[in-house]
Amino acid sequence: QVLTLSLLMYPVLRSLALQLHSAVTGSYISGTHSIAFINCLNEQIAKDIARAIMEKKLAAYVNILPKSSALYFWKGELEESTEILLLVKTRTSKIGELSDYVRSIHPFEIPEIISLPVDQGNPLYLKWIEESVPRD
Repeated sequence: QVLTLSLLMYPVLRSLALQLHSAVTGSYISGTHSIAFINCLNEQIAKDIARAIMEKKLAAYVNILPKSSALYFWKGELEESTEILLLVKTRTSKIGELSDYVRSIHPFEIPEIISLPVDQGNPLYLKWIEESVPRD
């Protein structure tokens, strides 16, 4: 039980340690922000999901990329389709909440919601993300 509690507390403790380090040193900590990738069936669904994410303040910025071709296996069969891709810029600490929310509103049975941490970037842009997305 102690191990389970420790593992559950790790993200919270890590987040607090990163915030403290950043505040003291004024430097960016790699991984504080993330970009989430979310696929959508069409442009209208992509716009609706992007707007819903923004209204919930789960992101600072969402790009809606134009149609792209996709190949994937679904239920054992090779499928081909076109999709719209959302690039969602947010705090890493919001990825869990973002994923849960998108799954609740997305029409796909298993929507693609994956994220990558931001290693480095324009400090002013990264600060703007922090100001735009409320802390937990």
